[in-house]
Amino acid sequence: MNIDKEISKRRTFAIISHPDAGKTTLTEKLLYFGKVIREAGTVKGKKTGKFAASDWMEIEKKRGISVTSSVMSFPYHDFHVNILDTPGHEDFSEDTYRTLTAVDSVVMIIDSTKGVEPQTIKLFKVCRMRGIPIFTFINKLDREGKDPLELLSEIEEVLGIESYPMNWPIGMGKRFLGIIDREQHTVVQFKGNEQEEIIPSDEVDATEIGSHPTYLETKDELELLEEAGNQFDADRVKRGELTPVFFGSALANFGVKSFFDVFLQYAVPPQPRRTNQGFIAPETEEFSGYIFKIQANMNPAHRDRIAFLRVCSGRFERGMSVQLSRTNKTLKLNQTQVFMAKDRETVDEAFAGDIIGIYDPNVYQIGDTLTVGKEGYHYDELPQFPPEMFKKVRVKNVMKAKQFRKGIDQLVQEGAIQYFRQDSTDDIILGAVGQLQYEVFEYRMRAEYNVEIEFVPMGDRIPRWIGNEKFEKRFFDSRSLLVRDRNDQYAVLFENDFTFRHFKENHKEIELIDLLQENDYQSFSASEK
Repeated sequence: MNIDKEISKRRTFAIISHPDAGKTTLTEKLLYFGKVIREAGTVKGKKTGKFAASDWMEIEKKRGISVTSSVMSFPYHDFHVNILDTPGHEDFSEDTYRTLTAVDSVVMIIDSTKGVEPQTIKLFKVCRMRGIPIFTFINKLDREGKDPLELLSEIEEVLGIESYPMNWPIGMGKRFLGIIDREQHTVVQFKGNEQEEIIPSDEVDATEIGSHPTYLETKDELELLEEAGNQFDADRVKRGELTPVFFGSALANFGVKSFFDVFLQYAVPPQPRRTNQGFIAPETEEFSGYIFKIQANMNPAHRDRIAFLRVCSGRFERGMSVQLSRTNKTLKLNQTQVFMAKDRETVDEAFAGDIIGIYDPNVYQIGDTLTVGKEGYHYDELPQFPPEMFKKVRVKNVMKAKQFRKGIDQLVQEGAIQYFRQDSTDDIILGAVGQLQYEVFEYRMRAEYNVEIEFVPMGDRIPRWIGNEKFEKRFFDSRSLLVRDRNDQYAVLFENDFTFRHFKENHKEIELIDLLQENDYQSFSASEK
């Protein structure tokens, strides 16, 4: 088998957006084109009973939101596609940040009626930090929205990236007639009812659309773009310096297929990945990969834990023995799967760029590297994102303490919520980025572990980890709460900025570490491991 050829087929990408911009709807359409599903469901399918294939958790169906990153793999023409559909809600941005470490390209969806929104800006910054190629799909063209030129300038000014429209809309909302495809030199006419007609540019004048005032207006706009706009440069796209822009409507299924075909042509195949010993090329013969996500109870009947692994180099074979670099232990990978949201099937082989699920007998952690061979190295990972909101949690029925403990252990491992113990009382404290994470945690404890819990809010706190091996515990109180995280590292939860600055000024001998500062994080996590 030609491994290089298999790797060159892979296209592994994430879809990012602000909530409600149409991310999961676009994913559904891509699955439809890949012949994975017969009929595309939408996220908000409560009345019809249709739910998005990528939303598998019960709470996602009930609330019409995506709160976990789904993975979907399928063949499409000459490509093997791996889509990671990420949570749009900002309370789950940490899960999205980690997912972005596992992809080679990103599709950014922008709602034409709203433009660039706050969550899009946050996620875009992470992509830029990693140098990931970014493709933009401006959605909801069948609704009245912002002027296309205004949307382009917003992308360039707010996000700081140059843009090149691959197609151009003919009108918008009720006046929407279709798009001019600059790549294929065609006009794609919007017919409604998920119908479109492709007309070669030199034949448009002979059709009804050719004399339409909106089309003539659009031709003038396009001439202006040809003269004053950016030039297309595939190398700049690969470096993340230029974003190709596509206009369309995911819900109306217009412009989606042509976008997908062009995207796959220009999206990069698996790229070299950085380790503590330099870059590892995907074509490297020895298998390697790292775990970017852990999910408990994907199959509630079996209460299993699945670790999501990005294959970074070589070829994976089921049953192979690998080394876990953090512990130097050798493990045999027998139970391995590929995904279609909650549906899974056993996978016997995979190549660099693929995402596979491996059964976790409670030995893996997010960020773990698995390798074949004696070279002990580990892949670089995104820093942990410190929580901002904290609550004490306890079980309502002490007879359920065992299930409570198990539920916390497994759900904390997924990384969406962080675990602490108050040093003086042993009270359990959970930290999160936002309120929705607590609601999902409470729901899953009840639904998956049959445990009722109650929270005691502590408000927003400023967390800092302690770098010293020895320090005086008497300096801490309720305003500067001493806790231990799940790795038994000491941290302090400061009540507010004044308390933090006052403590820092009076106890300069105590090293306080901010996990968001990458250098601090790397030295801290290295000592932890």
